Amino acid sequence: MRKSKGYKHRHTKNLLRKRPRERGIAPLGRSVLQKYNTGDYIDIIIDPSVHNGQPHYRFHGKTGIIKEIRGKALIISLKDGNKEKTIISRKDHVRLSRCISKT
Repeated sequence: MRKSKGYKHRHTKNLLRKRPRERGIAPLGRSVLQKYNTGDYIDIIIDPSVHNGQPHYRFHGKTGIIKEIRGKALIISLKDGNKEKTIISRKDHVRLSRCISKT
């Protein structure tokens, strides 16, 4: 049996590069200056230039709710099919959702 190359080997290249990639450092407003609160709706948009704290690529483009903030990471609850899943992601890979507002 051949050795595995990891779960990101085949699928993420085309998924994360639908648009031309932007070179350089990501804007500070996206990760450092943006304030997130529990209960905010966020979109998971994976930044391929930052490898730390990436969620699994199956959650790219999904919308979830922030349940908890743990240091530099966020605990996000979202629906995957008909199951409720909890993932841990860094702030670099999330953005505030424009389609759903906090009620």
